[in-house]
Amino acid sequence: MSANIPGIDALNTDAEQVKSFRDFLMSYNKLSELCFNDCIWDFTSRTVKAQEDKCALNCMEKYLKMNQRISQRFQEFQIIANENAIAAAQKTGAIPR
Repeated sequence: MSANIPGIDALNTDAEQVKSFRDFLMSYNKLSELCFNDCIWDFTSRTVKAQEDKCALNCMEKYLKMNQRISQRFQEFQIIANENAIAAAQKTGAIPR
């Protein structure tokens, strides 16, 4: 139905890009806040201490690895769920084999 209205696909693409960017910013802000709260503890100096810097880098690395692993597991789960749905549909005869 949207193919009949010119420009609707472009609007949907723009909306998807905005949502994707918003999701990225939310993740980035969460990472920044989490690592800042965990790693920055000395506010008596204008410089970041070596321990704080190392902690922040380790925190970021762990967060990104965790996020990647969760995404990977979610994809694996989705593949299994899709395979199970197809198998169930084939059993009931909704989808020919």
